[in-house]
Amino acid sequence: MKRDARLYDIVQFLRDGRLHTAWELTERLGVSTRTIWRDREMLAATGLPVTGERGLGYILRSPLMLPPTMLTPEELEALVEGLRHVGQDGNPRARSARSLLYKVATLLPQSGIEAEPRDT
Repeated sequence: MKRDARLYDIVQFLRDGRLHTAWELTERLGVSTRTIWRDREMLAATGLPVTGERGLGYILRSPLMLPPTMLTPEELEALVEGLRHVGQDGNPRARSARSLLYKVATLLPQSGIEAEPRDT
């Protein structure tokens, strides 16, 4: 698992407002406890309100709102595949699906999604 994906997953686990031990996070993510310690320090250094200490656990002290466009590569692939399927000619929602695919491609240019300009 790449570090950025792991950091994202750690934040998602901590968003529930409960205390999570490093051991619990290592079990969920399949990395060493030392890696979790380094990741927690990095998250705190970026300004995220992650608090706690070794042996007790970690918690995200303040609510955190992440943009809804934070998709995993698999989620993005499923979304694009679904929109392309619905966007085929003959489907009553084809126009809307193609328009939405264009918007997703515009919002996430780094994804490399190829979309035709939306229907007007």
